[in-house]
Amino acid sequence: MIRQVEYFEKPGVTNTSRCIEIVEGIVREGFSHVVVATTSGDTGLAIARKLQGQNVSVVAVTHNVGYQGPNVDECTEKNREELQALGVKIYTGTILTRGIEASLMKKHQGVYPAYIAAQTLRLLGQGMKVVVEIVAEACDGGLIPEVDVVAVAGTGKGADTVAIIEARPSDRFFDIKIKQILAKPLG
Repeated sequence: MIRQVEYFEKPGVTNTSRCIEIVEGIVREGFSHVVVATTSGDTGLAIARKLQGQNVSVVAVTHNVGYQGPNVDECTEKNREELQALGVKIYTGTILTRGIEASLMKKHQGVYPAYIAAQTLRLLGQGMKVVVEIVAEACDGGLIPEVDVVAVAGTGKGADTVAIIEARPSDRFFDIKIKQILAKPLG
């Protein structure tokens, strides 16, 4: 198999439209599950709108409530409602490599295993860390099966990373496979 990888000169939102085109192309090849990281809901909506009417299940994974402060849900209610109206399943829960270990790191200092896993994945870029996390989170929530899925994430806002990931739940984190990288930033 030969597949082209798109490398972006810089990370960030400017790559979102190209990532959506890549996702649309890979879905035409027969992939039926797309998992997208979306903080405010904007990136999730852009993908859901583009894939509307196709035989594909879209899961939007948001930050946990409280990530930006007490009781703060960064995914707007308007976007959440539109995502649901488009048939998108939404996962809002603990970020896989953050959770209770972040609290331990803040309170007691030190480095813990989930943080080490996150930092190791960041060697390939922030988006690569996130695509692995969101696939495990969606699998944990029963929103995707344990199959190859298309995962989309980014650095900050928007999308700059697309990968095909063999999904597994978080209790089998090291059985997750990054099968193909379709797009990622160089920096």
